[in-house]
Amino acid sequence: MTPSAAELLASATAQLAPDPRANRLVPLIARGEASRETLATLALEQQWVIAADQRSFAHLAERAAGTPAAAAFFTSLAEGETLAGEHLTAFAAASGVTGQRTRSYTPRPGCQAYPAYVSWLALNACPADAILALTANFSAWGGCCARIADGLRRHYDFPDEACAFFDFFAEPDPDLDTWATSAVEAALDTGRLNETAAHQYGRLLQAYEAMFWATLGQPA
Repeated sequence: MTPSAAELLASATAQLAPDPRANRLVPLIARGEASRETLATLALEQQWVIAADQRSFAHLAERAAGTPAAAAFFTSLAEGETLAGEHLTAFAAASGVTGQRTRSYTPRPGCQAYPAYVSWLALNACPADAILALTANFSAWGGCCARIADGLRRHYDFPDEACAFFDFFAEPDPDLDTWATSAVEAALDTGRLNETAAHQYGRLLQAYEAMFWATLGQPA
């Protein structure tokens, strides 16, 4: 019996879940043991990531115009990145990032591999395959954000405004789940879902996500 779209999404999320021991930085932030400089670097790198992902998701929305659910999924992601960018400003300020430092900052290659690959997906992947891969990755990212938001409040005395960036990603979006399921279902019905490719994309996304955190944890 062919798995349903919901079953495929749940299976991909479970299979592509990262090893919790692989990310050493998020637990440090959660315990208040990461330096303020590390938080500042996280903010600076995210400024680059958010801008790149917003454009990538907008492009995927255009490519998925013939499939309403897929287009809605990517449009929502693009709009979410815009909102997240606004929240990021407060986190950056609380971390001590100034406008001058933002302008002069050189991003780390290991941190920017993830958005570079999302851009590759925007150009090359079938939208439904990208949805399957991204949905699996978002689950892990949301969990990291929840732990960071808690750590910032408990140990760094960051106000809610400075934690809003992480709160935003930590909160599940039921509309995204609905659109993802409908888009994958439509691709299944028309034979346009390549599950093997989607899992390959998802594994690479998780690898680049792990690279992001590992790079942040290294000295400049």
